[in-house]
Amino acid sequence: MRPSPTRVRLGLLAALTALTALVSMGTASAATELSGNWAPFTRCPVDAPAMLAADGKIDTALCLSSHSAAGSIKLGSSVVPTGASDLQLGVVTHPGGTSTLISPPGGALIADSAQLPGGLLGLMCPSDIPVVSSICKQITNVSLNRVTATIESVNSPSDFKLIAGTTTGQQIIALPVRIHLENTFLGSNCYIGSTSNPIVLRPQNLTKPTIATQRFDADGTPNTAGVATRLALIGADQSDSTYAVPGASGCGLGLLDWAVNLKTSLPSAAGNNNVVLNSASTYLGGVNGPAAVAPNDGALLSQYWHTAAQ
Repeated sequence: MRPSPTRVRLGLLAALTALTALVSMGTASAATELSGNWAPFTRCPVDAPAMLAADGKIDTALCLSSHSAAGSIKLGSSVVPTGASDLQLGVVTHPGGTSTLISPPGGALIADSAQLPGGLLGLMCPSDIPVVSSICKQITNVSLNRVTATIESVNSPSDFKLIAGTTTGQQIIALPVRIHLENTFLGSNCYIGSTSNPIVLRPQNLTKPTIATQRFDADGTPNTAGVATRLALIGADQSDSTYAVPGASGCGLGLLDWAVNLKTSLPSAAGNNNVVLNSASTYLGGVNGPAAVAPNDGALLSQYWHTAAQ
């Protein structure tokens, strides 16, 4: 028998409380400094139409944030360091345990750039191919050799599983990305992965996070009888080795794609690659209910979020 909307809502809120013991446009989605327990949700798309439409009886609106200070991603035979990464989404839950993920403008994932070890010399050189060897000979200083790598979000994440984030060995989310490589010779349009053929990361916890919930007032001030709740999953190392990596595109106006692919062993099938995110901290926040928020769950979430931004 299909669970009632009220029962689903109550079950979700009970899960948030019990765990202490245990993508769309919106004007509020640019990074905004927030106070108190709202602080992790700086890009939550609280003003997205699907979030505002959540009534708290059938659909529930939540903010999701996950941050990792550093990590690495293995693409074929190359290992690219990752800078600090910040994943933020709006989550609209539906009866039956399904959910819709809403990305803020600019993408769900924002990551700091990192320098590729060995630079262009490590990426393409040495080579006995004349056009590549000619470039290798021109790399006479650090600036020409430097390759900046940035993980970029593409398309919309999917398959979010809250319970998977509380344990180990279960895929938490499907996150489509591409790797942006920048260098004088590679140009500014060199990518590994694309919108049409992304790298799809499905991270899972290697270590179990520390779990806590906090209740707080509309402006983020901690209050055990507050109107909002935040679930915190702190300190889990995450990894994934299930993804495939497509070949490079747009490198040196497309003339150097093959050189990057050859040295890096791309395309690379699933099982030959690996991503590691160190000490990830994940937060899920929303309005308490159900009776007090229906039918205005999404509208109240937006109101409270903006209150914390003042």
